Amino acid sequence: MVSWKNFDTLASYEKLMALKGRVDLVEVMSGESGAKRVAEYSVPMALGMKYNFAAKCVDDEILGALQELADEAQLTQKYEELYNGAVINTGEKRLVLHQLCRGQLGKDVICDGVNKRDFYVGEQKKAADFANKVHAGEITNAAGEKFTTVVQIGIGGSDLGPRALYIALENWAKQNGRQKMEAKFISNVDPDDAAAVLKSTDLAHALFIVVSKSGTTLETLTNESFVRDALKNAGLDPSKHMLAVTSETSPLAKSADYLQAFFMDDYIGGRYSSSSCVGAVILSLALGADVFAEIMDGAAESDKLAKDPDIRKNAALIDALIGVYERNMLGYPCTAVLPYSQALSRFPAHLQQLDMESNGKSVNRFGEAVNYVTGPIIFGEPGTNGQHSFYQLLHQGTSIVPMQFVGFKENQAGMDVVIQGSTSQKKLCANVAAQIMAFACGKDDEDPNKSFAGGRPSSIITGDQLTPKTLGALLAHFENKVMFQGFVWNVNSFDQEGVQLGKLLAKRVLAHETDGALKAYADMFDI
Repeated sequence: MVSWKNFDTLASYEKLMALKGRVDLVEVMSGESGAKRVAEYSVPMALGMKYNFAAKCVDDEILGALQELADEAQLTQKYEELYNGAVINTGEKRLVLHQLCRGQLGKDVICDGVNKRDFYVGEQKKAADFANKVHAGEITNAAGEKFTTVVQIGIGGSDLGPRALYIALENWAKQNGRQKMEAKFISNVDPDDAAAVLKSTDLAHALFIVVSKSGTTLETLTNESFVRDALKNAGLDPSKHMLAVTSETSPLAKSADYLQAFFMDDYIGGRYSSSSCVGAVILSLALGADVFAEIMDGAAESDKLAKDPDIRKNAALIDALIGVYERNMLGYPCTAVLPYSQALSRFPAHLQQLDMESNGKSVNRFGEAVNYVTGPIIFGEPGTNGQHSFYQLLHQGTSIVPMQFVGFKENQAGMDVVIQGSTSQKKLCANVAAQIMAFACGKDDEDPNKSFAGGRPSSIITGDQLTPKTLGALLAHFENKVMFQGFVWNVNSFDQEGVQLGKLLAKRVLAHETDGALKAYADMFDI
Protein backbone atom coordinates (compact mmCIF):
# COMPACT_ATOMS: atom_id res chain seq x y z
CA MET A 1 0.00 0.00 0.00
CA VAL A 2 1.55 3.29 -1.06
CA SER A 3 1.22 6.45 1.00
CA TRP A 4 1.35 10.00 -0.34
CA LYS A 5 3.34 12.38 1.85
CA ASN A 6 4.81 15.82 1.38
CA PHE A 7 8.52 15.84 0.56
CA ASP A 8 9.50 17.85 3.64
CA THR A 9 7.92 15.30 5.98
CA LEU A 10 10.27 12.53 4.85
CA ALA A 11 13.39 11.57 6.82
CA SER A 12 15.41 11.60 3.59
CA TYR A 13 14.52 15.28 3.08
CA GLU A 14 16.36 16.28 6.25
CA LYS A 15 19.28 14.00 5.40
CA LEU A 16 19.66 15.56 1.96
CA MET A 17 19.44 19.05 3.44
CA ALA A 18 22.34 18.19 5.74
CA LEU A 19 24.42 17.00 2.76
CA LYS A 20 23.88 19.96 0.46
CA GLY A 21 26.92 21.78 -0.85
CA ARG A 22 29.44 19.07 0.07
CA VAL A 23 30.71 18.53 -3.51
CA ASP A 24 33.22 20.90 -5.10
CA LEU A 25 32.58 20.27 -8.80
CA VAL A 26 35.80 21.97 -9.91
CA GLU A 27 37.81 19.69 -7.64
CA VAL A 28 36.11 16.39 -8.43
CA MET A 29 36.05 16.94 -12.20
CA SER A 30 39.67 17.96 -12.56
CA GLY A 31 42.52 15.61 -13.51
CA GLU A 32 42.32 11.83 -13.21
CA SER A 33 39.60 11.99 -10.56
CA GLY A 34 37.35 13.54 -13.20
CA ALA A 35 38.06 10.75 -15.68
CA LYS A 36 37.20 8.19 -13.00
CA ARG A 37 33.91 9.96 -12.23
CA VAL A 38 32.92 9.97 -15.89
CA ALA A 39 33.46 6.21 -16.03
CA GLU A 40 31.63 5.48 -12.76
CA TYR A 41 28.74 7.96 -12.79
CA SER A 42 26.94 6.51 -15.78
CA VAL A 43 23.63 4.66 -16.01
CA PRO A 44 22.51 2.56 -19.00
CA MET A 45 19.40 3.61 -20.86
CA ALA A 46 17.34 1.84 -23.50
CA LEU A 47 18.87 0.96 -26.89
CA GLY A 48 22.48 1.43 -25.81
CA MET A 49 22.09 5.05 -24.75
CA LYS A 50 23.63 6.26 -21.49
CA TYR A 51 22.82 8.88 -18.88
CA ASN A 52 26.04 10.34 -17.45
CA PHE A 53 25.90 12.56 -14.35
CA ALA A 54 29.61 12.89 -13.52
CA ALA A 55 29.36 16.68 -13.80
CA LYS A 56 26.59 16.92 -11.22
CA CYS A 57 27.19 18.08 -7.63
CA VAL A 58 26.67 14.65 -6.09
CA ASP A 59 28.87 11.98 -4.52
CA ASP A 60 28.30 8.45 -3.26
CA GLU A 61 26.88 9.65 0.06
CA ILE A 62 24.38 11.96 -1.63
CA LEU A 63 23.48 9.18 -4.05
CA GLY A 64 22.86 6.91 -1.08
CA ALA A 65 20.49 9.48 0.40
CA LEU A 66 18.72 9.82 -2.95
CA GLN A 67 18.23 6.06 -3.00
CA GLU A 68 16.73 6.34 0.48
CA LEU A 69 14.41 9.05 -0.84
CA ALA A 70 13.32 6.83 -3.73
CA ASP A 71 12.59 4.00 -1.32
CA GLU A 72 10.91 6.12 1.35
CA ALA A 73 8.71 7.94 -1.18
CA GLN A 74 7.87 4.60 -2.83
CA LEU A 75 8.55 6.03 -6.27
CA THR A 76 8.64 2.83 -8.32
CA GLN A 77 5.68 1.44 -6.36
CA LYS A 78 3.71 4.55 -7.30
CA TYR A 79 4.74 4.04 -10.92
CA GLU A 80 3.41 0.48 -10.65
CA GLU A 81 0.14 1.84 -9.28
CA LEU A 82 -0.05 4.21 -12.24
CA TYR A 83 0.45 1.63 -15.00
CA ASN A 84 -1.87 -0.83 -13.28
CA GLY A 85 -4.73 1.65 -13.49
CA ALA A 86 -4.94 3.49 -10.16
CA VAL A 87 -6.60 6.92 -10.10
CA ILE A 88 -3.32 8.83 -10.04
CA ASN A 89 -4.80 12.05 -11.48
CA THR A 90 -6.59 13.07 -8.29
CA GLY A 91 -7.59 16.53 -9.54
CA GLU A 92 -9.73 15.11 -12.33
CA LYS A 93 -10.28 11.67 -10.72
CA ARG A 94 -8.77 9.89 -13.71
CA LEU A 95 -6.38 7.07 -14.52
CA VAL A 96 -3.06 7.93 -16.22
CA LEU A 97 -2.46 5.53 -19.10
CA HIS A 98 -0.14 7.01 -21.74
CA GLN A 99 2.40 4.22 -21.12
CA LEU A 100 -0.29 1.70 -22.02
CA CYS A 101 -0.17 2.97 -25.61
CA ARG A 102 3.37 1.60 -25.78
CA GLY A 103 3.13 -1.75 -24.03
CA GLN A 104 1.64 -3.83 -21.24
CA LEU A 105 3.75 -3.08 -18.16
CA GLY A 106 1.49 -4.76 -15.63
CA LYS A 107 -1.97 -6.24 -15.33
CA ASP A 108 -4.86 -5.59 -17.71
CA VAL A 109 -6.49 -2.22 -17.16
CA ILE A 110 -10.23 -2.49 -17.58
CA CYS A 111 -12.11 0.79 -17.32
CA ASP A 112 -15.70 1.53 -18.32
CA GLY A 113 -15.89 -2.11 -19.37
CA VAL A 114 -13.09 -1.64 -21.91
CA ASN A 115 -9.62 -3.20 -22.00
CA LYS A 116 -7.64 0.03 -22.45
CA ARG A 117 -4.58 -1.58 -24.02
CA ASP A 118 -6.80 -3.16 -26.67
CA PHE A 119 -8.50 0.19 -27.24
CA TYR A 120 -5.22 2.07 -27.76
CA VAL A 121 -3.76 -0.62 -30.01
CA GLY A 122 -7.00 -0.72 -31.99
CA GLU A 123 -6.90 3.02 -32.64
CA GLN A 124 -3.22 2.83 -33.63
CA LYS A 125 -4.09 0.04 -36.06
CA LYS A 126 -6.93 2.12 -37.46
CA ALA A 127 -4.49 5.00 -38.00
CA ALA A 128 -1.99 2.63 -39.62
CA ASP A 129 -4.60 1.13 -41.96
CA PHE A 130 -5.81 4.59 -42.97
CA ALA A 131 -2.26 5.80 -43.61
CA ASN A 132 -1.40 2.72 -45.67
CA LYS A 133 -4.48 3.28 -47.86
CA VAL A 134 -3.55 6.92 -48.38
CA HIS A 135 0.00 5.94 -49.34
CA ALA A 136 -1.28 3.24 -51.71
CA GLY A 137 -3.68 5.64 -53.42
CA GLU A 138 -6.76 3.79 -52.17
CA ILE A 139 -7.91 6.96 -50.38
CA THR A 140 -7.52 9.99 -52.65
CA ASN A 141 -8.87 13.45 -53.27
CA ALA A 142 -11.96 14.05 -55.42
CA ALA A 143 -9.86 13.94 -58.60
CA GLY A 144 -8.48 10.52 -57.72
CA GLU A 145 -5.03 11.97 -56.98
CA LYS A 146 -2.81 11.08 -54.02
CA PHE A 147 -2.54 13.28 -50.97
CA THR A 148 1.01 14.60 -50.53
CA THR A 149 0.77 16.80 -47.41
CA VAL A 150 -0.77 16.39 -43.97
CA VAL A 151 -1.43 19.34 -41.65
CA GLN A 152 -2.15 18.97 -37.92
CA ILE A 153 -4.48 21.58 -36.39
CA GLY A 154 -4.09 21.58 -32.61
CA ILE A 155 -2.51 23.44 -29.73
CA GLY A 156 -0.48 22.57 -26.63
CA GLY A 157 0.05 18.83 -26.41
CA SER A 158 -1.78 18.35 -29.70
CA ASP A 159 1.01 20.30 -31.38
CA LEU A 160 4.25 20.43 -29.40
CA GLY A 161 4.95 16.72 -28.99
CA PRO A 162 3.95 15.53 -32.48
CA ARG A 163 5.72 18.50 -34.07
CA ALA A 164 8.91 17.81 -32.10
CA LEU A 165 8.84 14.13 -33.08
CA TYR A 166 8.21 14.84 -36.76
CA ILE A 167 10.98 17.43 -36.99
CA ALA A 168 13.32 15.04 -35.15
CA LEU A 169 12.82 12.37 -37.81
CA GLU A 170 12.20 14.39 -40.98
CA ASN A 171 15.79 14.31 -42.25
CA TRP A 172 16.28 10.73 -41.06
CA ALA A 173 13.20 9.68 -43.04
CA LYS A 174 14.35 11.45 -46.19
CA GLN A 175 17.80 9.89 -45.94
CA ASN A 176 16.37 6.40 -45.43
CA GLY A 177 13.54 6.61 -47.97
CA ARG A 178 10.90 6.50 -45.24
CA GLN A 179 9.10 9.83 -45.70
CA LYS A 180 5.62 9.37 -47.15
CA MET A 181 4.11 12.85 -46.92
CA GLU A 182 5.21 16.31 -45.84
CA ALA A 183 3.82 17.31 -42.44
CA LYS A 184 2.92 20.82 -41.31
CA PHE A 185 1.33 22.24 -38.17
CA ILE A 186 -1.11 25.02 -37.31
CA SER A 187 -1.40 25.85 -33.62
CA ASN A 188 -1.54 29.56 -32.79
CA VAL A 189 -4.92 31.29 -33.04
CA ASP A 190 -2.98 34.17 -34.61
CA PRO A 191 -4.30 34.11 -38.20
CA ASP A 192 -0.79 34.65 -39.52
CA ASP A 193 0.07 31.10 -38.44
CA ALA A 194 -2.71 29.41 -40.42
CA ALA A 195 -2.32 31.79 -43.35
CA ALA A 196 1.39 31.05 -43.71
CA VAL A 197 0.81 27.29 -43.70
CA LEU A 198 -2.10 27.46 -46.14
CA LYS A 199 -0.22 29.75 -48.55
CA SER A 200 2.59 27.19 -48.76
CA THR A 201 0.29 24.15 -49.12
CA ASP A 202 -1.28 22.57 -52.20
CA LEU A 203 -4.78 22.35 -50.71
CA ALA A 204 -6.11 19.92 -53.31
CA HIS A 205 -3.53 17.34 -52.20
CA ALA A 206 -3.62 17.99 -48.45
CA LEU A 207 -5.24 16.26 -45.50
CA PHE A 208 -5.99 18.27 -42.34
CA ILE A 209 -6.18 16.65 -38.87
CA VAL A 210 -8.29 18.50 -36.30
CA VAL A 211 -7.08 17.46 -32.84
CA SER A 212 -9.25 18.27 -29.83
CA LYS A 213 -10.17 15.77 -27.13
CA SER A 214 -13.23 17.72 -26.05
CA GLY A 215 -14.09 19.01 -29.50
CA THR A 216 -14.46 22.49 -27.98
CA THR A 217 -10.90 23.92 -27.91
CA LEU A 218 -11.36 27.55 -28.99
CA GLU A 219 -8.03 28.03 -30.79
CA THR A 220 -8.31 24.73 -32.63
CA LEU A 221 -11.90 25.22 -33.75
CA THR A 222 -11.06 28.75 -34.90
CA ASN A 223 -8.18 27.45 -37.01
CA GLU A 224 -10.37 24.65 -38.32
CA SER A 225 -12.86 27.25 -39.57
CA PHE A 226 -9.98 29.16 -41.16
CA VAL A 227 -8.94 26.00 -43.04
CA ARG A 228 -12.52 25.10 -44.03
CA ASP A 229 -12.98 28.55 -45.57
CA ALA A 230 -9.75 28.16 -47.52
CA LEU A 231 -10.81 24.74 -48.85
CA LYS A 232 -14.25 26.01 -49.87
CA ASN A 233 -12.72 29.06 -51.57
CA ALA A 234 -10.51 26.66 -53.53
CA GLY A 235 -13.60 24.76 -54.70
CA LEU A 236 -12.89 21.75 -52.47
CA ASP A 237 -15.18 19.78 -50.16
CA PRO A 238 -13.71 20.06 -46.61
CA SER A 239 -15.30 16.76 -45.55
CA LYS A 240 -13.07 14.98 -48.09
CA HIS A 241 -9.91 16.59 -46.71
CA MET A 242 -10.41 16.72 -42.93
CA LEU A 243 -9.83 14.13 -40.22
CA ALA A 244 -10.64 14.31 -36.49
CA VAL A 245 -8.68 13.06 -33.50
CA THR A 246 -10.98 13.39 -30.53
CA SER A 247 -12.84 11.52 -27.80
CA GLU A 248 -15.73 9.23 -28.64
CA THR A 249 -18.14 11.55 -26.82
CA SER A 250 -17.08 14.83 -28.45
CA PRO A 251 -19.11 16.70 -31.10
CA LEU A 252 -16.46 15.77 -33.69
CA ALA A 253 -16.72 12.02 -33.16
CA LYS A 254 -19.66 11.09 -35.38
CA SER A 255 -19.73 14.16 -37.62
CA ALA A 256 -20.10 13.82 -41.39
CA ASP A 257 -17.75 16.81 -41.67
CA TYR A 258 -14.76 14.47 -41.40
CA LEU A 259 -13.40 11.80 -43.69
CA GLN A 260 -12.40 9.69 -40.67
CA ALA A 261 -12.30 10.03 -36.88
CA PHE A 262 -9.72 8.51 -34.53
CA PHE A 263 -10.23 8.34 -30.80
CA MET A 264 -8.40 9.06 -27.56
CA ASP A 265 -9.76 9.20 -24.03
CA ASP A 266 -9.58 11.19 -20.81
CA TYR A 267 -6.83 8.98 -19.39
CA ILE A 268 -4.08 10.48 -21.56
CA GLY A 269 -3.23 14.12 -20.89
CA GLY A 270 -2.37 16.42 -23.80
CA ARG A 271 1.34 16.72 -23.07
CA TYR A 272 1.59 12.93 -22.83
CA SER A 273 -0.53 12.28 -25.92
CA SER A 274 2.10 11.81 -28.64
CA SER A 275 1.86 8.07 -27.96
CA SER A 276 -1.89 8.14 -28.67
CA CYS A 277 -3.67 8.91 -31.94
CA VAL A 278 -2.61 12.53 -31.44
CA GLY A 279 0.81 11.40 -32.64
CA ALA A 280 -0.11 8.15 -34.39
CA VAL A 281 -2.25 9.64 -37.17
CA ILE A 282 0.08 12.41 -38.36
CA LEU A 283 3.29 10.43 -37.88
CA SER A 284 1.87 7.35 -39.62
CA LEU A 285 0.75 9.50 -42.55
CA ALA A 286 3.97 11.49 -42.76
CA LEU A 287 6.56 8.82 -41.98
CA GLY A 288 4.73 5.51 -42.14
CA ALA A 289 2.99 3.39 -39.53
CA ASP A 290 6.11 1.26 -39.13
CA VAL A 291 8.11 4.33 -38.06
CA PHE A 292 5.49 5.28 -35.48
CA ALA A 293 5.60 1.69 -34.20
CA GLU A 294 9.39 1.97 -33.80
CA ILE A 295 8.96 5.17 -31.76
CA MET A 296 6.56 3.28 -29.50
CA ASP A 297 8.99 0.34 -29.21
CA GLY A 298 11.75 2.67 -28.03
CA ALA A 299 9.43 4.33 -25.53
CA ALA A 300 8.35 0.92 -24.22
CA GLU A 301 11.97 -0.01 -23.55
CA SER A 302 12.42 3.13 -21.44
CA ASP A 303 9.18 2.43 -19.60
CA LYS A 304 10.41 -1.04 -18.64
CA LEU A 305 13.70 0.31 -17.25
CA ALA A 306 11.78 2.86 -15.17
CA LYS A 307 10.37 -0.01 -13.09
CA ASP A 308 13.75 -0.78 -11.45
CA PRO A 309 13.96 0.49 -7.83
CA ASP A 310 17.79 0.75 -8.00
CA ILE A 311 18.61 4.32 -9.00
CA ARG A 312 21.93 3.19 -10.51
CA LYS A 313 19.96 1.06 -13.00
CA ASN A 314 17.06 3.44 -13.62
CA ALA A 315 18.12 6.49 -15.63
CA ALA A 316 14.79 8.30 -15.42
CA LEU A 317 14.69 7.83 -11.65
CA ILE A 318 18.22 9.04 -10.91
CA ASP A 319 17.78 11.94 -13.36
CA ALA A 320 14.61 12.92 -11.49
CA LEU A 321 16.19 12.64 -8.04
CA ILE A 322 19.27 14.67 -8.95
CA GLY A 323 16.91 17.30 -10.32
CA VAL A 324 14.98 17.34 -7.04
CA TYR A 325 18.25 17.71 -5.10
CA GLU A 326 19.27 20.65 -7.28
CA ARG A 327 15.87 22.30 -7.02
CA ASN A 328 15.15 21.82 -3.32
CA MET A 329 18.53 21.49 -1.64
CA LEU A 330 20.78 23.60 -3.86
CA GLY A 331 18.05 26.13 -4.75
CA TYR A 332 18.51 26.20 -8.52
CA PRO A 333 15.27 27.45 -10.15
CA CYS A 334 15.93 26.57 -13.81
CA THR A 335 17.08 23.71 -16.01
CA ALA A 336 18.42 24.19 -19.54
CA VAL A 337 17.81 21.42 -22.10
CA LEU A 338 20.60 21.52 -24.67
CA PRO A 339 20.42 18.92 -27.45
CA TYR A 340 23.50 18.82 -29.68
CA SER A 341 21.31 17.69 -32.56
CA GLN A 342 19.52 20.08 -34.88
CA ALA A 343 16.85 17.42 -35.36
CA LEU A 344 15.84 17.97 -31.73
CA SER A 345 15.31 21.70 -32.28
CA ARG A 346 11.71 21.60 -31.00
CA PHE A 347 12.30 19.01 -28.29
CA PRO A 348 13.06 21.63 -25.58
CA ALA A 349 9.71 23.31 -26.34
CA HIS A 350 7.92 20.00 -25.86
CA LEU A 351 9.81 19.34 -22.61
CA GLN A 352 8.98 22.84 -21.45
CA GLN A 353 5.27 22.03 -21.59
CA LEU A 354 5.74 18.50 -20.29
CA ASP A 355 7.66 19.63 -17.21
CA MET A 356 6.19 23.03 -16.39
CA GLU A 357 2.56 22.10 -17.01
CA SER A 358 2.96 18.87 -15.02
CA ASN A 359 4.89 20.06 -11.97
CA GLY A 360 4.23 23.79 -11.93
CA LYS A 361 2.02 23.34 -8.87
CA SER A 362 1.94 24.97 -5.42
CA VAL A 363 -0.56 22.60 -3.78
CA ASN A 364 -0.22 18.88 -3.15
CA ARG A 365 -2.42 16.07 -4.40
CA PHE A 366 -4.95 16.89 -1.69
CA GLY A 367 -5.19 20.61 -2.44
CA GLU A 368 -2.99 21.68 0.48
CA ALA A 369 -0.26 24.31 0.02
CA VAL A 370 3.28 22.91 0.02
CA ASN A 371 6.14 24.56 1.89
CA TYR A 372 8.87 23.79 -0.67
CA VAL A 373 9.58 24.67 -4.28
CA THR A 374 8.40 22.32 -7.00
CA GLY A 375 8.94 22.22 -10.79
CA PRO A 376 11.83 24.14 -12.37
CA ILE A 377 11.69 26.60 -15.25
CA ILE A 378 12.67 24.76 -18.45
CA PHE A 379 14.23 26.38 -21.50
CA GLY A 380 16.69 25.43 -24.19
CA GLU A 381 17.96 25.48 -27.75
CA PRO A 382 20.14 23.16 -29.81
CA GLY A 383 23.90 23.43 -29.55
CA THR A 384 26.01 24.93 -31.00
CA ASN A 385 23.51 27.74 -31.62
CA GLY A 386 22.98 28.24 -27.90
CA GLN A 387 26.71 28.70 -27.36
CA HIS A 388 26.46 31.91 -29.37
CA SER A 389 23.35 33.02 -27.52
CA PHE A 390 22.53 32.45 -23.84
CA TYR A 391 25.56 30.36 -22.80
CA GLN A 392 27.22 33.60 -21.71
CA LEU A 393 24.84 33.74 -18.75
CA LEU A 394 25.24 30.01 -18.10
CA HIS A 395 29.03 30.40 -17.89
CA GLN A 396 29.45 33.72 -16.09
CA GLY A 397 26.05 34.89 -14.91
CA THR A 398 25.10 35.29 -11.27
CA SER A 399 22.60 32.40 -11.43
CA ILE A 400 23.65 28.77 -11.65
CA VAL A 401 21.52 26.86 -14.15
CA PRO A 402 21.80 23.04 -14.24
CA MET A 403 22.04 21.71 -17.79
CA GLN A 404 20.79 18.60 -19.57
CA PHE A 405 22.85 17.84 -22.69
CA VAL A 406 21.89 15.29 -25.36
CA GLY A 407 24.35 14.16 -28.02
CA PHE A 408 24.87 11.45 -30.65
CA LYS A 409 28.01 10.02 -32.23
CA GLU A 410 26.55 9.98 -35.75
CA ASN A 411 24.38 12.40 -37.67
CA GLN A 412 21.16 11.44 -39.45
CA ALA A 413 21.82 12.70 -42.95
CA GLY A 414 24.83 10.56 -43.81
CA MET A 415 26.43 13.70 -45.24
CA ASP A 416 29.48 15.47 -43.85
CA VAL A 417 32.65 17.26 -44.82
CA VAL A 418 36.22 17.18 -43.50
CA ILE A 419 37.62 20.62 -42.67
CA GLN A 420 40.85 21.21 -40.73
CA GLY A 421 41.22 17.50 -40.04
CA SER A 422 37.77 16.69 -38.66
CA THR A 423 34.16 16.35 -39.78
CA SER A 424 31.26 18.61 -38.84
CA GLN A 425 29.88 15.86 -36.60
CA LYS A 426 33.22 15.53 -34.78
CA LYS A 427 33.27 19.30 -34.29
CA LEU A 428 29.74 19.15 -32.88
CA CYS A 429 30.67 16.39 -30.44
CA ALA A 430 33.89 18.17 -29.48
CA ASN A 431 31.85 21.23 -28.58
CA VAL A 432 29.52 19.38 -26.22
CA ALA A 433 32.44 17.64 -24.49
CA ALA A 434 34.23 20.97 -24.13
CA GLN A 435 31.16 22.75 -22.79
CA ILE A 436 30.59 20.16 -20.05
CA MET A 437 34.15 20.60 -18.79
CA ALA A 438 34.14 24.39 -19.18
CA PHE A 439 30.96 24.63 -17.12
CA ALA A 440 32.25 22.22 -14.49
CA CYS A 441 35.84 23.40 -14.03
CA GLY A 442 35.92 26.97 -15.34
CA LYS A 443 39.19 28.88 -15.79
CA ASP A 444 41.23 31.23 -13.62
CA ASP A 445 42.42 34.46 -15.20
CA GLU A 446 43.99 37.65 -13.88
CA ASP A 447 41.41 39.54 -15.92
CA PRO A 448 38.11 39.10 -14.01
CA ASN A 449 36.22 39.49 -17.28
CA LYS A 450 37.93 36.35 -18.59
CA SER A 451 37.65 34.33 -15.39
CA PHE A 452 35.19 31.44 -15.16
CA ALA A 453 34.23 30.22 -11.69
CA GLY A 454 33.08 26.79 -12.88
CA GLY A 455 30.91 24.69 -10.61
CA ARG A 456 28.08 24.73 -13.17
CA PRO A 457 26.45 21.27 -13.09
CA SER A 458 25.33 19.27 -16.12
CA SER A 459 24.40 15.78 -17.23
CA ILE A 460 24.42 14.26 -20.70
CA ILE A 461 22.46 11.59 -22.51
CA THR A 462 24.49 9.97 -25.29
CA GLY A 463 23.65 7.53 -28.06
CA ASP A 464 24.91 6.36 -31.42
CA GLN A 465 22.27 8.03 -33.61
CA LEU A 466 18.87 9.66 -33.35
CA THR A 467 16.46 7.11 -34.85
CA PRO A 468 12.74 6.43 -34.30
CA LYS A 469 13.54 4.00 -31.50
CA THR A 470 16.05 6.21 -29.70
CA LEU A 471 13.68 9.16 -30.09
CA GLY A 472 10.91 7.15 -28.45
CA ALA A 473 13.26 6.17 -25.65
CA LEU A 474 14.15 9.85 -25.08
CA LEU A 475 10.49 10.83 -25.04
CA ALA A 476 9.61 8.23 -22.39
CA HIS A 477 12.76 8.99 -20.34
CA PHE A 478 11.68 12.59 -19.82
CA GLU A 479 8.04 11.71 -19.26
CA ASN A 480 9.09 9.27 -16.54
CA LYS A 481 11.55 11.74 -15.03
CA VAL A 482 8.77 14.33 -14.67
CA MET A 483 6.46 11.68 -13.20
CA PHE A 484 8.98 10.65 -10.55
CA GLN A 485 9.62 14.27 -9.57
CA GLY A 486 5.90 14.88 -9.20
CA PHE A 487 5.70 11.85 -6.92
CA VAL A 488 8.52 13.25 -4.75
CA TRP A 489 6.86 16.66 -4.50
CA ASN A 490 3.48 14.98 -3.86
CA VAL A 491 1.81 17.06 -6.58
CA ASN A 492 -0.63 15.94 -9.26
CA SER A 493 1.47 15.94 -12.44
CA PHE A 494 -1.49 15.07 -14.65
CA ASP A 495 -3.91 17.99 -14.48
CA GLN A 496 -3.39 21.58 -15.64
CA GLU A 497 -5.82 23.92 -13.93
CA GLY A 498 -3.37 26.76 -14.49
CA VAL A 499 -4.30 27.01 -18.16
CA GLN A 500 -8.02 27.46 -17.49
CA LEU A 501 -8.35 30.92 -15.91
CA GLY A 502 -6.98 32.78 -18.92
CA LYS A 503 -9.35 30.88 -21.21
CA LEU A 504 -12.34 31.87 -19.08
CA LEU A 505 -11.35 35.53 -19.05
CA ALA A 506 -10.78 35.50 -22.82
CA LYS A 507 -14.34 34.25 -23.32
CA ARG A 508 -15.58 37.13 -21.15
CA VAL A 509 -13.65 39.60 -23.28
CA LEU A 510 -15.10 38.19 -26.51
CA ALA A 511 -18.60 38.29 -25.01
CA HIS A 512 -18.03 41.93 -23.93
CA GLU A 513 -18.65 40.95 -20.31
CA THR A 514 -15.80 43.03 -18.89
CA ASP A 515 -15.16 45.88 -16.54
CA GLY A 516 -12.24 47.57 -14.80
CA ALA A 517 -8.72 46.77 -15.95
CA LEU A 518 -9.86 43.78 -18.04
CA LYS A 519 -12.07 46.08 -20.11
CA ALA A 520 -9.24 48.61 -20.39
CA TYR A 521 -6.89 45.98 -21.79
CA ALA A 522 -9.59 44.72 -24.18
CA ASP A 523 -10.16 48.28 -25.37
CA MET A 524 -6.48 48.50 -26.38
CA PHE A 525 -7.34 46.04 -29.16
CA ASP A 526 -10.79 47.46 -30.00
CA ILE A 527 -12.49 44.26 -28.89
